Amino acid sequence: MGEGRLDFSRLVSFYERLEATTKRLEMRDILVELFRESEPGEAGKIAYLTLGELYPPHTGVELGMAEKLAIRALRLVSGVDEQRVEELLRKTGDLGLVAEQLLSSKKTQMTLSLEELTVEKVYGQLERIARFAGEGAMEMKVKTLSGLLAQASPKEAKYLIRLVTGKMRLGVADMTIIDALAAMSGGGKEEIERAYNLCSDIGLVASTVKSAGVEGASRIGMRFGIPVRPMLAERLTSAEEILGKLDGTGFAEYKYDGERMQIHKQNSHVLIFSRRQENITSQFPDVVEMCRRGLKAREAIAECEAVAYDPDTGDMLPFQELMHRRRKYDIEKAAQLYPVSLFFFDALYVDGQPLIDLPLLERRKMLESILEPSENFRLTEGIVVSDSENLDKFMLKAVEAGCEGVIVKDISPKSVYRAGARGWLWIKYKRSYVSKLTDTLDLVVVGAFYGKGKRSGKIGTLLMAAYDEDADVFKTVCKVGTGFKDEDLEHLTETLTPIALSRKPARVESIMEPDIWVRPEMVLEIVGDEITLSPIHTCGWGAIRQDAGLAVRFPRFTGRYREDKTPEDATTVKEIMEMYKSQLKVIASGEESEAA
Repeated sequence: MGEGRLDFSRLVSFYERLEATTKRLEMRDILVELFRESEPGEAGKIAYLTLGELYPPHTGVELGMAEKLAIRALRLVSGVDEQRVEELLRKTGDLGLVAEQLLSSKKTQMTLSLEELTVEKVYGQLERIARFAGEGAMEMKVKTLSGLLAQASPKEAKYLIRLVTGKMRLGVADMTIIDALAAMSGGGKEEIERAYNLCSDIGLVASTVKSAGVEGASRIGMRFGIPVRPMLAERLTSAEEILGKLDGTGFAEYKYDGERMQIHKQNSHVLIFSRRQENITSQFPDVVEMCRRGLKAREAIAECEAVAYDPDTGDMLPFQELMHRRRKYDIEKAAQLYPVSLFFFDALYVDGQPLIDLPLLERRKMLESILEPSENFRLTEGIVVSDSENLDKFMLKAVEAGCEGVIVKDISPKSVYRAGARGWLWIKYKRSYVSKLTDTLDLVVVGAFYGKGKRSGKIGTLLMAAYDEDADVFKTVCKVGTGFKDEDLEHLTETLTPIALSRKPARVESIMEPDIWVRPEMVLEIVGDEITLSPIHTCGWGAIRQDAGLAVRFPRFTGRYREDKTPEDATTVKEIMEMYKSQLKVIASGEESEAA
């Protein structure tokens, strides 16, 4: 790999161009130009920085630095007291802009070093900031950041501050970077995307493509300790539709109301990753021990659902109870109060053999062969179904057992494990789909409105969006202001106000104009009465009627924050359109019955 040579100022010039556009193709072309200028050793670092990261999520190393600490560093460099910096922050809502403004003054600029910053140097110093720990760590973070700022131009300082506080505002997603790498290579998007889905490491993929091309990326495979991006499901609302999508036959298994886990085992070493590829091993020592005993393979990557249960009755508990396990302290006590059962549903790798290109039933057979089953450690309950009546009966059985519903999976020769992809090979059929929209939706917060009366001064209503996977954008589907407790409103105000934006994010499509825009990061569970046509929401715009989108009528917050889901895991526009069409069929069926 070549030595880093790209000046940080040059990278900043690309960031300014990215920030100035909301067009994805323009963003891709700007990134193509950027990657062409970079050396292989820089390409991975640039990919991380552009997403506001230093490493992939599974490493657990986060760049995020408290705004208070960044303000202290800015005070040291600018000579402006913290009260004045905070005052400017309240006016602009962007500490990066404050840094640019303060360091643009002649008086300040004269004190700055003229030494050029490179991408390599900036990345190395940001690594130091992220890794400082223990006594004196906060002071070292401030000192290191202030040293960087002292060498930075005002524009460089703007992006340095945004980087360390986790507020890059570029609107670039991982798939935009993959598009750019493919365009730079003259093709090979499928191979590059597959590599990313298998290693969950955008930096590794970028540096590999830069140094060894698409062919090099195609050699990236699964490895112990590196999470594979999970396969995702579509959803439908009737047994007939589901079996129709699967050519008449599928494998139905219980959909447990728990946390999806990807288990990596190598001899006695066990690692656990969440569906967001975060390493959560330390929070589940009991799961580690269960897998050491119950997974008979020397080396394996397998997926399961962890479900909390009542130790007194054995009954499965809802997902919210499992969230008590997500803590840093009293972990052993939490494991006793909220024990879990593991239900395994897929095997991706066993003793040197990748399995993802095998059909589902072959993978399940291999999974069964390496499991030592027990009451709280076993395969998911599942059957092969080929008629809607049996599927509905199995659905009712799943609901009676305390599950959300069932997942029905393709079992044809094409039923491979499509890492990182959502499609019709897996289809969710949840209990709430059976009736009028009592189903829950996982929607993304993209904006907020301030409340009135007792909610005055606080966020009182949220603008929610569904994910359009084809366009890689978020499209609005409702405003929700009911279902929130006072503590929810306090939490939302404290959480969303610091990440408020002055203009619409690049990946959001909206006709409505909220009081504040928010980066699409937070996922909430919402329930409503039905899906209706809407002249003001962009979800499904023009698909049903030329001048209308789709909206959730009478939406309510269920109280569930979906911290286990990324925005891209949220309910999709396609799913909402399918729900609307199914709703119309139910209405039409009811009208025919009345006429008869």
